[in-house]
Amino acid sequence: MLIDVHAHFLTELSNRADWRIKNQARLDSGRMIGVTAHVASILGSWGARSPTYFPSPDDVVFANDRMVEMMEENDVIFGYCVVNPNYTDHALAEIQRRVDQGLIGVKLAASRRADDELLDPIASKAGEMSIPILHHVWQNRTKDWPGQEASDATELTTLARRFPDTSFILAHLGGGGDWAHTIRAVRDEPNIWVDLSGSGVDPDMLHRAVQVIGPEKLLWGTDLTIDTAWAKLRYLERMGLTAQELESISYKNACAIFPEGCFGRVLQE
Repeated sequence: MLIDVHAHFLTELSNRADWRIKNQARLDSGRMIGVTAHVASILGSWGARSPTYFPSPDDVVFANDRMVEMMEENDVIFGYCVVNPNYTDHALAEIQRRVDQGLIGVKLAASRRADDELLDPIASKAGEMSIPILHHVWQNRTKDWPGQEASDATELTTLARRFPDTSFILAHLGGGGDWAHTIRAVRDEPNIWVDLSGSGVDPDMLHRAVQVIGPEKLLWGTDLTIDTAWAKLRYLERMGLTAQELESISYKNACAIFPEGCFGRVLQE
């Protein structure tokens, strides 16, 4: 069994004429390497009608509509509810509505820093509904980038400590920046899990993550492309993990933090 906790799909607004081909390629590649479930999000209109990291309420609704449709069309697709925390009332209503429609988590990109108190209502809501929050993270942010309010592990830790009953997934350890900083920052945080996605494949990154954080707090994921995640999967299989540790990273940790039984239809096949 293999659960991808950080996937993305494209739509007709993604500024790519081949968006359908790319979506199908993800599913085909996933089938080839044994992905049991793709837990995915759609980031608004991907910048077509509003900024990718600051999607308008209309683009949030559009994206989540498409996510629900994809879930209904394909049994291996599961969805996060994307929200923009700058629109608090809209975000809370959207989370409630989409969870009722079957979405199983919340995706926060870079609309607000993770330690901003504007995220508190969303973190509280997720905890009440027993769904995790996947939070976009830059590994050790040392500067600002235009078009986003990027967060790093220390800022996510601040939020996680305010809401100890909410589960947080720190996005793409291999997504760029100082991953060693992240590992140290979250190693003692009981409600933060780390997804291993991202294009970075530094030789000792996975070893250090296992040693410092532990296999019980790591999650396998792909992010935008699936190739480097495939390489990490093969690396994990050959780095001396026990069968139980590998299963934890591959799918059991995900089963523990997403709503109970939500993967039942694919895990039973």
